[in-house]
Amino acid sequence: FRNQFAPGLVLTRGQKRCLILLPLDEFRRMYEHLRQAPVTSKQARDYMRVFLSGASDEKPDKQGRISIPAALREYADLNRDVAVIGTGSRVEIWDAVAWDTYLENQEQGYAQTAEQIFPDLSF
Repeated sequence: FRNQFAPGLVLTRGQKRCLILLPLDEFRRMYEHLRQAPVTSKQARDYMRVFLSGASDEKPDKQGRISIPAALREYADLNRDVAVIGTGSRVEIWDAVAWDTYLENQEQGYAQTAEQIFPDLSF
């Protein structure tokens, strides 16, 4: 992701109290998709408010580091150790303990989902 983030990125709230880092083009794609949601949809309005109100434009320094605004650190309860994970088109930042707990709770469902999504493959 370092090359994708070099020109800039958007950092915002994710689900389950994590943060998401999006390359600018991915953020724009998501934003355009959100803009097309009907304004009469309470769910769409609520999602857009939470997603966009936490959005922060960031530019990595020469070593690829970014600063996380205090409000977003508080939202994700980031105090000391963090887990940084790639999730396809974005990166998520979790409090390390919260990530370990989440991952532990998802293990059983993960195995079952794999069987449903990839019935002909064995892992």
